[in-house]
Amino acid sequence: MNETLTSRDYKAITVLQWTLGLVVLIEAGLFVLSPHAGNDFAKTHMPQALRLVLGWGEIVAAILFLIPKTAVRGAWLLLVIFVLAIAIHLMHGMPTVGALVVYAAVAWAVATVKSKSDSEGE
Repeated sequence: MNETLTSRDYKAITVLQWTLGLVVLIEAGLFVLSPHAGNDFAKTHMPQALRLVLGWGEIVAAILFLIPKTAVRGAWLLLVIFVLAIAIHLMHGMPTVGALVVYAAVAWAVATVKSKSDSEGE
């Protein structure tokens, strides 16, 4: 099967990339810097260091994801972080992982499309 991307397809992936990158950057910033998020996280009885590691990891990954030359690496890093976050949520009885699953799917789609287009461009 011939899987060529049209210009329109590539633009759609880029819109998904920027949408996810900005949403994650904003949400991660609030997760790390908001006192309210710290109080909510304390109710999970998990160490605050985990909140900071995940939050700052998301921020770094989102920035990499938004930079064209590092977008693929950022996408894979975000995917790993989202999978870890899903696992942590499920292990602690928090089944509300729908958004994380969607975020992971978008990161995977961007990573696969952008890495394919990068290798074809060489």
